[in-house]
Amino acid sequence: MDIKNNILETIGNTPLIRLNKITRSVPGTILAKVDYFNPGNSIKDRMALKMIEVAEKEGKLKPGGTIIECTSGNTGMGLALAAVVKGYKCIFTTTDKQSKEKMDILKAVGAEVIVCPTNVEPDDPRSYYSVARRLARETPNSFHCNQYDNLANRLAHYETTGPEIWRQTDGRITHLVCTAGTGGTVTGTAQFLKEQNPGIQVWAIDVYGSLLTKFFRTGEVDMNEVHPYISEGFGEDFVPQNYDMSVIDHFEQVTDRDGAIMARKLAREEGIFCGYSAGSCLQGLLQLKDRLKDDDVVVCIFHDHGSRYVAKIYNDQWMMERGFLDVKTFRDIVAGRGNKQKLITLQPGQTVAEAVDLMRKYDIEHIPVMEKESLVGSISESGLFQKIFSDPEIRQAKVETVMESAFPVVEFLTPVEKLSTLINRENGAVLSRDDAGNYQILTKYDVLQALGA
Repeated sequence: MDIKNNILETIGNTPLIRLNKITRSVPGTILAKVDYFNPGNSIKDRMALKMIEVAEKEGKLKPGGTIIECTSGNTGMGLALAAVVKGYKCIFTTTDKQSKEKMDILKAVGAEVIVCPTNVEPDDPRSYYSVARRLARETPNSFHCNQYDNLANRLAHYETTGPEIWRQTDGRITHLVCTAGTGGTVTGTAQFLKEQNPGIQVWAIDVYGSLLTKFFRTGEVDMNEVHPYISEGFGEDFVPQNYDMSVIDHFEQVTDRDGAIMARKLAREEGIFCGYSAGSCLQGLLQLKDRLKDDDVVVCIFHDHGSRYVAKIYNDQWMMERGFLDVKTFRDIVAGRGNKQKLITLQPGQTVAEAVDLMRKYDIEHIPVMEKESLVGSISESGLFQKIFSDPEIRQAKVETVMESAFPVVEFLTPVEKLSTLINRENGAVLSRDDAGNYQILTKYDVLQALGA
């Protein structure tokens, strides 16, 4: 029987997948090493297990001990899986810019998670680096993995990721493209591949706000390069010891916006639901495509799964709030129609005749019914027509006896495409509160006009 003895035996041997649509204009064969097929859904499973195995062998991690690490989430997941199997406890520090999903997943596998501020210097006692070091000093029988300076990190990729890529491409790989964070993946993989063929080009993808690119080019650690960025899982404000810059041929920086948009394109056009760094990795390759030839074989490393970014790059509102999505929203339609008239509403105790008079006076078809600032129903021209046609005496009835369901209320930044799915035969309008807290209304005609129909 083909049986794995535990979850750790499923780490590695992840697939190499050809990209077909997004890279049509890119010379060569473009392949993705999709490492979210690891059990912890990221490439970090490889080095997490390796760091633990080396620590056990060196006597630094003893039975019943506690694993301590600062992590953006993925390394923590790999360490937590190994801890479950091997019987260790875990305490992880992370930053407040990491997605909530990452933190919840770590807690789900039994880890204690401590959230630290992002925008502080690495040596600040509040940074997630410093807090992890302090916890390691204070916790008996503990081991601080320190993925940044622990060379078992890059050793894992030298022993597994590099050989897998070499085997899967039959040694035909010409370029390796990988985001640069701790340095373990890009360095360890590059070391193995360049031993097989020194001519292989290694391109590291960085983010604006990280100091790694300038350090690579000048050897200078320039803190003036460092500023806050949104991208997760790569970029650094110091140079980890896992780096061997001699095996890297080029550093390329990508914006937060471009990386996020490209990750979404990967999901929609290739069916590969990856994390932030995968989008940035591919964006970096596209920025460098003029350097490629038709016979090149390029491998891009996609580190983790998109499920950890559902509330961020895969959330339209999150993207729009940061100016990453150029889409028309509820707010845009309201601003564009130039109608500053206050929303016309009815009270439940008013008559149907009064509702009809308001519709005629303001040339409108839909009126919300409100009671003490609360939406309780709606009146529509089509609905009233049917009722008055069947019973002309209903004109003197109260609105509350004939009103329909209240119109849905959405966020002011809801995209037009989403609004079009909310307006139908039973529901002719949508409401939202504007920036001043006042209700605004959109009808199907507003949406059709915005869509150019």
